[in-house]
Amino acid sequence: MSNKNLPSDQPEKAKRFYGTYVAATSMLIYFFTNGMALFIPPNLFPRLMEEFQATAAEVSTTVAITHLVAALLAPFVGHLVDRFGVIRTLRVGLIVMAVCFSLYPFAGSLVQLYWLHAGLGLGLILAGLLINVVLLSKWYVAKRGLAIGLLLASSSAAGFMLPTLISPLVTNPDWGWRWGFGLLAALFWLIPFILGFLVMKESPGEVGQYPDGSPRPVDKGPHLETGLTLAEAVRTRTFWCLAIGSGCLWFCINAINSQATIFFEKEAGLLPQRATFLYSLIFGFAAPGKFLFGYFSDTLAKHRVMLASSVVLLLGCLTLFEPGGTDFPFELTRNVPRLVVFTALFGLGLGGSFTMIQLVAVESFGQRARGKILGVITLVDSLAGTLGTVLISQLRTRTGTYLTPFIIVTVVAMIAVINVLLIKPVPCVNGQGEP
Repeated sequence: MSNKNLPSDQPEKAKRFYGTYVAATSMLIYFFTNGMALFIPPNLFPRLMEEFQATAAEVSTTVAITHLVAALLAPFVGHLVDRFGVIRTLRVGLIVMAVCFSLYPFAGSLVQLYWLHAGLGLGLILAGLLINVVLLSKWYVAKRGLAIGLLLASSSAAGFMLPTLISPLVTNPDWGWRWGFGLLAALFWLIPFILGFLVMKESPGEVGQYPDGSPRPVDKGPHLETGLTLAEAVRTRTFWCLAIGSGCLWFCINAINSQATIFFEKEAGLLPQRATFLYSLIFGFAAPGKFLFGYFSDTLAKHRVMLASSVVLLLGCLTLFEPGGTDFPFELTRNVPRLVVFTALFGLGLGGSFTMIQLVAVESFGQRARGKILGVITLVDSLAGTLGTVLISQLRTRTGTYLTPFIIVTVVAMIAVINVLLIKPVPCVNGQGEP
C-alpha cells in the first residue's frame, strides 16, 4: 500500500519533527525580545544620561515602565490566547516590538523613550516568555522541561551576547548608541520577525504530527490534578513566604541589572567597554545557573535548592562592599577581580532563583491551581522588580552614590533568604501527608 494511503494518525517516521523548528524559533524570538527590551537599555543608561543630560532615576524610568506595563497586562494573556490563538497573538507582539525597536534610535527625548518602553511592555506580553511557554507546551509533553529550559537560557544568552556585540559601535564617538541599537533593530526584522511569520505553527496537528515527534498520540494516562486551590493556598504561611521571598529576589535582580552599568562606569571608574563586559558576565553566569540549580532540583527538595540560589545571590550582593569608608565601616568596591566575583555569584543566584520560583510553587501547592497561584506570584514579582528599579535609581540620584542603595538591596536579599528558609511544601499536596 502506498504511503499516501496511510491513515492521518500514522505520520511518516522519517519526517523530521517540526517542533524542533518551532522551539528554535521560540528561542530566537525570546533571545531578541527580552534581550533588546530589558537588557540593552540598562547597558545604554550612561550614554542616555550624557545625551539627554538626565539622572540615573530619569533613565531608569524607561525599563520600569516596561516592567510595570507587562505586569499589569499579564493577566490578560490567557484570554487573548483563547480568543485569537497563540500564533496570531505572537505575531501581533512581533509587529509591536519591531516598530518600537525601529523607532528607538530616533528618539529625541526621554519622554519619547518612555512611550516606546510602554509599547515594549505590551510587546513582551504578546511575544515574550508567557506566550512562548504556552506554544512550546503544545508541541512538547515528555520533553517539555528541556524545551522550556532551553527557552529560558536563551534570555541569559542574550544578556551576555547582545551588549558585547554592539559595544564597539556604542563606545565609538563616530557611531554611538543609536547606531548600535539600530543594528539590533535590523537583526530583529531579519531573524525573529521573519521566522515568526514563516516558521511558527499553532500545534503539531497543523503538520500532521504529534507532540514530541511521537509516531502516535501521546498517552497522558489518567490525570488527576491534586493540590490546593488559590483560596486555600493564600491561607498558608508558605504562600506568603514564597510571595515575599520571590518578590524580594526580583527587587534585587531588577535593581542591580538596571543600575550595574552606571555603577561600573560612574563609581567603579571602569571604561565603557569593560563596564559592558562585566554587565554581560552577569547573564553569562545566569545561564549555567539556570541549568545547575535546575539539575539539583531533580534530586533535592526544590525549596532547599531555591534557598541555596538565594544565598548565592546574597553573597554576590555582599561582594560589592569592602572594608573602609567614613559614614559606614565599609565602602563600595572598585577592585576589578572582586567585581568579577560579584558578577559570577550574582549571575548564578539570578539564574537559579529565576528557575526555582515556579518549581517551588508547584512543589508547595501542587498542580490544581498552578496557573492562578503562579499568576499572583508573577504579579508580585513584577511589581517588586519595578519598585527595585525605581527606588534604587531615585536613591542614587538623591545621594550621588550607590552605597546606601546597594545596602538596601543587600538587606532585601537577606529578607528574601529568611522567607525562602521558611517555605515548606503543604503536607496534603501529594496526598500522602509528606512535604
